Amino acid sequence: MSATKEAPVAPPARRHAAPQPHRPATRHRAWDEAPRWQIYLPLSIYLLFTLVPFYWMLLFALRPAGSTSLVPWPITFDHFEKVWTERSFGTYFENSVYVGVATLVTTTVVALAGGYALARFDFRIKRAFMLALLCSQFVPGALLLVPLFEIFAELQMINSLGSVIIAETVFQLPLSMILISNFIKNVPYSLEEAAWVDGCGRFTAFRLVVLPLLRPGLIAVGSFAFVHSWNHFLFALMFLNNQGKQTIPVGLNTLMSADSVDLGALAAGGIIAAVPVVLVFAFIQKWLITGFSAGAVKG
Repeated sequence: MSATKEAPVAPPARRHAAPQPHRPATRHRAWDEAPRWQIYLPLSIYLLFTLVPFYWMLLFALRPAGSTSLVPWPITFDHFEKVWTERSFGTYFENSVYVGVATLVTTTVVALAGGYALARFDFRIKRAFMLALLCSQFVPGALLLVPLFEIFAELQMINSLGSVIIAETVFQLPLSMILISNFIKNVPYSLEEAAWVDGCGRFTAFRLVVLPLLRPGLIAVGSFAFVHSWNHFLFALMFLNNQGKQTIPVGLNTLMSADSVDLGALAAGGIIAAVPVVLVFAFIQKWLITGFSAGAVKG
């Protein structure tokens, strides 16, 4: 018997699936992305707590004496005229500007020299010196009053604005030197070496190459020194006895007595004291943020 061969069975034809319409990928919220209300609500509360005291100060400064209105109308500038002329705030303002600018210049110059030494030179006690600078930040200014008063008394600098400038500079130098040294570390050392090859000395290379790159850091350090000396109360109170040498924080203290407080004059004096600081930060905000962000990164 002959075996019959069966014809091979063809496999079933594959059915091609119909193309599905393209669906855009759904955007899933990242696990660390907060809803907008969780961001705006705390910021709004913080802004409310920040602006309400300023509005209250403007209210007392601009409304007439004895008024209880919550809107400063009619607006009056009698309180400003009173504190500027009768309470000698014009003199206090000049003294504060002198102390603030002098402290800014001396702190920046000395911190620039010290910060360059810390950033570019190695010496035996460098780490101990840096540790001493950091530890000095934990010492409150009140502990410096007695030794500084004894030193200034020996130098016959009591009741002199120079004593306040020196005290403020000494108080600001540790943090300023640390910040400046971090700014200088971010500048490549090869730039100075290239200037030396071209025939420049160390000081000339620093002035032409490094110093222009330190502008944001210098503005940040200088503004911090100016604002602190402008608002500092303790040194001016202890070292200045003459009313013609006092600064604005001490002048604000004279507006308050044990029996009564002139709220309108006090609010006007507070606005006079706050306006220069607000203007300074408004003009240098970009440089300030750039400077502190650059100083926070070690090169």
